[in-house]
Amino acid sequence: MKADDLGVPASPMLATAMHFKMRNRCFLLPILTLLFGVAFVRPTIAAETEPAVSLKPAELVHIGKFAITNSMLVTWVVAAAIIILAQLATRRIQPIPSGLQNFWEWLVESLHNFLEGIIGRELVRKTFWFFATIFIFILFVNWFGLIPGVGTIGWGHYDPNGVFHIDRPLLRGGNADLNMTTAMAAIFFVLWLVWALQAQGVGGFLQHLFGPKGETSGILKILMALIFFMVGWLEVVSILFRPVSLSFRLFGNIYAGESILEAMSTMNRWLSWLLPIPFYFLELLVGVVQALVFMLLTAVFTLLIAQHGPEQHAHE
Repeated sequence: MKADDLGVPASPMLATAMHFKMRNRCFLLPILTLLFGVAFVRPTIAAETEPAVSLKPAELVHIGKFAITNSMLVTWVVAAAIIILAQLATRRIQPIPSGLQNFWEWLVESLHNFLEGIIGRELVRKTFWFFATIFIFILFVNWFGLIPGVGTIGWGHYDPNGVFHIDRPLLRGGNADLNMTTAMAAIFFVLWLVWALQAQGVGGFLQHLFGPKGETSGILKILMALIFFMVGWLEVVSILFRPVSLSFRLFGNIYAGESILEAMSTMNRWLSWLLPIPFYFLELLVGVVQALVFMLLTAVFTLLIAQHGPEQHAHE
């Protein structure tokens, strides 16, 4: 039997030629992919001179110098709905819960047990009202923004092809407005400062930031005190940037989701009802994850400043 019949190259020269041929194909495929990608992307980039979803919320009503925007309207509607649901669920407390009471108790108890396992019983007793509220509010605001009609009903114009474009939507996702996420982050920052001072006192708070850690003596103690004093200023900068990171993380994820849904809806006129559907399910998951991330980060930030020392365990 010949070597050719077994699929083995007959000579080293032939094997080398096949090797270079396969390597050239491997290089050729990414190059072609990149060229085709650039060919498709360049017209799209050139055509879009402004984002499909405006970064700025639309102003609906002016009361003096105070403007009510479409994102503010959504947050008010969601807040009112949460308050009404909570009142209905707790209006007539039954020993064996059912219906709306059962759902509300399950939600609150699950959040309480979850947070207690992370930040401890003592801290959760003091701060649970905020963390549970912020999670439920962010979650429902995120999901409300996915209701059909939000962002697609409002005032607009017809283009030359007869297609109607929304210029000023009546409703807009509340967390797709940077003002809203910044306000929530700022409220947490004020509460964090209050909880930190309550737990540590002014002296303990400054000691936590600038004081040396560990047991040292002599010249090493002076050196470590200087190092930790300098590190303390880095910690101050980090603390000041926490509200910025919290607000931009939530805003960026929700705004990106709205932009994807808008792009899928306008990609093909005849499939505008079908293409966004998979992304709706993705955004449902993103809404839960972002609410959970915001709550967890704020809870952990509070735990780090409220614990008195390394000997205190979070579960105590």
